[in-house]
Amino acid sequence: MHGPKPVRDRIDARSRYHDDRAVVTCQNEPTVKLQYLGDSKDSFKWDYHDYLASELKFPWLNVALMLTPDDGGNDGKTKAEWFPARTPVLRFCRDLQSNRTIERIKTLPRNTGGAYEVTLHKDGRHLTNRAEYFSGFDSSREQIVFLDPDNGFEPEKSCDDKHVSYRDVAALLGQLSETSIVSAFHHFRRVSFPDDFARIRERLGAGCHSTAIYWHSLMFVAIGKSERSIQAVRTANTAYAKRCPVKVVG
Repeated sequence: MHGPKPVRDRIDARSRYHDDRAVVTCQNEPTVKLQYLGDSKDSFKWDYHDYLASELKFPWLNVALMLTPDDGGNDGKTKAEWFPARTPVLRFCRDLQSNRTIERIKTLPRNTGGAYEVTLHKDGRHLTNRAEYFSGFDSSREQIVFLDPDNGFEPEKSCDDKHVSYRDVAALLGQLSETSIVSAFHHFRRVSFPDDFARIRERLGAGCHSTAIYWHSLMFVAIGKSERSIQAVRTANTAYAKRCPVKVVG
């Protein structure tokens, strides 16, 4: 029998916070990174997602940190001010840098006056089992689910805990409401963001609707079941780009 395949079948089958002064240990799990907590990339990340949740009037921003084991790296030293975020977001980032705890992420709307709530998926636990990690989403909630892997989408021939896979996205979308949005972090990987986004969109499949926004070396890809929802993101992204040095694609 022919016809459109379910979203999960159409999608190609195939955290990041560290500071060398502080790590966090989750219950019964290894020490994990707190990479980039409060740096310039965080400034863009939280300014944009606070704006998006507020502009589109989502009541929930559900953050899946996808934390990975600490590797003793020394990244995350750029200043929050390198991205021209709003003053309350810069203050929030400085607080993150000072406190070095993922629980402080929940205070974002308190700092900005946002009328939404931040939740940490799986309480911010380390990603150990993908099937278990990408489960338990509430389909009754209208929400933005923000995926925050170390590197972004899986490359062509491999996938590890630093990546979100297309199968992960399929599993997630299958649990969300029609109007909810997935936003995924994606780091620059030696191909222009417009070209990289075109390949990501191709691998997501025709059943997924998507758009993206990028600055410097990172991009956020918005994915949804509904073209109407993604068009709302495009409109919001275009308005955001008028006041911030970002570019919109898709």
